[in-house]
Amino acid sequence: MTYPLPSSCERAILEQFLKAEAMALWAVRSAQTQDVPPGVLQFLRRHEEEEAQHLKQFEQLLGTSSHGKTALPRMPSQWRVLAVQLYGYETLGLEFAKLLVGLRPDLTSILKDEEEHVGFFEHAVHTILVHGGPAADGARQAAQAWRRRLPRTVDRYLQDESLAPFRDELRRHILDVIDARFLVVGFLAR
Repeated sequence: MTYPLPSSCERAILEQFLKAEAMALWAVRSAQTQDVPPGVLQFLRRHEEEEAQHLKQFEQLLGTSSHGKTALPRMPSQWRVLAVQLYGYETLGLEFAKLLVGLRPDLTSILKDEEEHVGFFEHAVHTILVHGGPAADGARQAAQAWRRRLPRTVDRYLQDESLAPFRDELRRHILDVIDARFLVVGFLAR
């Protein structure tokens, strides 16, 4: 489901997506320096290319550039925690991609990429949980910690004044959708 927004919110969503894509690009680059299971590194490299393309596209649309970082962000070294963090941020990115496509249907390819990224990490965390044991417990703990921080993150993403009339509903919608995903994958208790 796409939450409908008026065209007056387009720039705010585009600007937020630019910031999110820049963050995702750096997170994926950093994740590639960690010890990850076979097959994940190849996906992360492709993911990095896609994020770089998205970033360039948003910079062109907005006529601005994202701030460049000089150092990669710190990412968890344990795969179970890293997978949870990447999955969480990809689910958040997916919700913003849906908002974006509601305003700009010409950007549907970005939504498709976000759906693929979420699917990959959803499969990764599901695999961790299915194996059970300490890795699954650690993944659930990481997911609960990430989820506790999520409302503040969403608030930052929705701070633009053009989103004020929709902020409370959007916030609730985004949190509900992510909670539903976390429940289905097995992070949250029913």
